[in-house]
Amino acid sequence: MNKKIIEAISSGKRFLITAHVRLDGDALGSELALFQMLKDLGKDAVIYNQDATPQHYLFLPGADQIVHELESVETYDVGFVLDCSELDRVGDIASEITKIKTLINVDHHVSNGGFSELRLLDSQASSTGELLYRLMREIGVKMTKDICTNLYAAILTDTGGFRYSNTHQDTLWAAGDLVEGGADPQWISENIYESDPPAKLQLLSRVLETLSLDMTTKTASMVVTFEHLRQTGATMEHTDGFIDIPRTVKNIDIAMLYTQMDDKLFKLSLRSKGKVNVERIARQFGGGGHVNAAACRIDGDIEVIKARVLAAVEAL
Repeated sequence: MNKKIIEAISSGKRFLITAHVRLDGDALGSELALFQMLKDLGKDAVIYNQDATPQHYLFLPGADQIVHELESVETYDVGFVLDCSELDRVGDIASEITKIKTLINVDHHVSNGGFSELRLLDSQASSTGELLYRLMREIGVKMTKDICTNLYAAILTDTGGFRYSNTHQDTLWAAGDLVEGGADPQWISENIYESDPPAKLQLLSRVLETLSLDMTTKTASMVVTFEHLRQTGATMEHTDGFIDIPRTVKNIDIAMLYTQMDDKLFKLSLRSKGKVNVERIARQFGGGGHVNAAACRIDGDIEVIKARVLAAVEAL
């Protein structure tokens, strides 16, 4: 499969790169690294994202090149869909992207069913960034400082700072190689994890008031509502990282963050420790992800939703 992907890169002239809505570090770092690689190979490349780039990722090299409006997709030879287990995760242009002759999916979610003919999938990989690192090494491209910085950011964020169970020996070797290529771990970490605006801390103080611990099921949950955002002047992007807070509690195996998306619609983010498989829980509600990190969306009143999820946890 890699051979066919490399052939598509070699023969293609104009490339579209995109990723999922509600962008994270892996999606953005992967997009920007691939963009830099293609430009260095003399290709014409465009990164399109439906959502705006979160403030704490604007420091990444090339972030100012991302566009949020797209001309006809039929002008592209090759389309890369990164960090998406399903095509509709890219947002409103999902159906348009299918018009691109050659579509390539690079992803590491265990729930990926393979929506494109060409795909680079490995659910054991730490991140999409790690998969692109392998591909670039196989191609033999020059690993510039900008490429290394973006790939390091991708791997760093999807491993939780190399703390999650998806951190393997190959992951650390890749990270070390990227540092040798010019990625600055301290500078990258400071920009991502230590540049929060006051509104985020104010939002966190409100959300912590919703913290619920259940030592019987070893679960912890928090809720983010529109009212919390209104009170603090924060935005949805400021909820990034909140899910990791209840996960830090001793003897808690599953952390849950309910984020209001509409009047009666909540996104449920799940994180777990050890071998507790939260992807199975998310799948019951139409979602997916990884063994230790998954998500889904559920309609209904928040208390009813929480009861349904708790019942799924107890069954697991």
